[in-house]
Amino acid sequence: MELIILFGTFVTLLLIGTPIAFCLGVASFVTILFMGLPPVVVFQRLNSGVSVYSLMAIPFFIYAGDLMVRGGIAARLVAFAGSLVGHLRGGLGQVNIAASTMFGGISGSAVADASAIGGLMVPQMKKRGYGVDYAVNITVTSSVIALMIPPSHNMIIYSISAGGRISIADLFTAGIIPGALLALTLMTVAYFVAAKRGYPTEKFAGFHTVLQLLVSAIPGLLLIGIIFGGVRSGVFTATESSCIAIVYALLVTLIIYRSMGWRDFVDATLGAVRTTAMVLMVIGCAATFGWLLAYTRVPASLVAFMQTISDNPIIVLLLINVLLLFLGSFMDMSPLIIITTPIFLPVAVAYGIDPVHFGVIMILNLGIGLCTPPVGAVLFVGCAVGKIPIWTAIKTIWPFYGASVGVLLLVTYIPQISLWLPSLFR
Repeated sequence: MELIILFGTFVTLLLIGTPIAFCLGVASFVTILFMGLPPVVVFQRLNSGVSVYSLMAIPFFIYAGDLMVRGGIAARLVAFAGSLVGHLRGGLGQVNIAASTMFGGISGSAVADASAIGGLMVPQMKKRGYGVDYAVNITVTSSVIALMIPPSHNMIIYSISAGGRISIADLFTAGIIPGALLALTLMTVAYFVAAKRGYPTEKFAGFHTVLQLLVSAIPGLLLIGIIFGGVRSGVFTATESSCIAIVYALLVTLIIYRSMGWRDFVDATLGAVRTTAMVLMVIGCAATFGWLLAYTRVPASLVAFMQTISDNPIIVLLLINVLLLFLGSFMDMSPLIIITTPIFLPVAVAYGIDPVHFGVIMILNLGIGLCTPPVGAVLFVGCAVGKIPIWTAIKTIWPFYGASVGVLLLVTYIPQISLWLPSLFR
């Protein structure tokens, strides 16, 4: 009965358009009242959910990403990516994916990636005769790459949701090859779609121009190496690296590029504060919701139920992927990680699946959910940037969905795609 009240209240509030944080918080509060527990438990769990030292990395990385967007780093990355892959079929589409990959290694946020790279690339693609649906589809699906490579905010949230027992450095390392594989797969699909539609190629700028643009982009690209190298080598933690990212972003935009004005700095600061407040509110309420699931022994019950269906890890992983894809279509990523990790991770471990490998599966799976209606945050951002209805984008996005799901299946059933690089670094 407790679970019926918990999920019934949550779904009802979600259907009437209540913000996700309040859906989680109110559902938890109503269930705790029904169970006869003290109402103060809700606030205790909410407070403990956000009072985690590792979570400090999230607002700092968000702030660093905002500073880089407004300070011109994103524009230089796009220019460098254009010089590298712009001459391929559907050149600006290839540039979009390459730029998303580079910027993802700086921002760690799919929404930031879609808004920053989409804001730069979609108008250019429209002017050069590309279909706006093609531009939006590439922008939306390629933004998922940011979730797979360091400094992915959601990797940090997954580690915390797993009780802090999983190394953030291992998660950062494990996502690199899957992220690169996703980028290459999307570029291949973009090439064939562009060829079918007859989109143009761009003229190769020449190696001299490539070198010039590389030099201009190096200060931004160096941050990727600083964050990953520092965390992986143990020189500093993920939280400390986020602080270093802010200082570095300010130095680059104020001293090297000299492109950050006072208005830009204020806008970046206010934007980071708003985003952080929303993210931490969701995390706190989701922590309360997740605690109730654990209190009612949902993970143990799910393990027992899965064992009655099959003892084959292949079948179990397929079922988990289908469930996560379904849930990702209706909920945002951060609360889903906090809610579902305590449920599905014990199931995965019971079947011998490595927690780092499972984390990469979950992040990629839920990242695809961000691109699907009805609650795909990245899809909404991409369509807003392209100024087209969601339905217009959905009608032609299926080849890119298929590529993303194909990579998900490869990552799911070939563990070494995720685990080889962490083992090499160890």
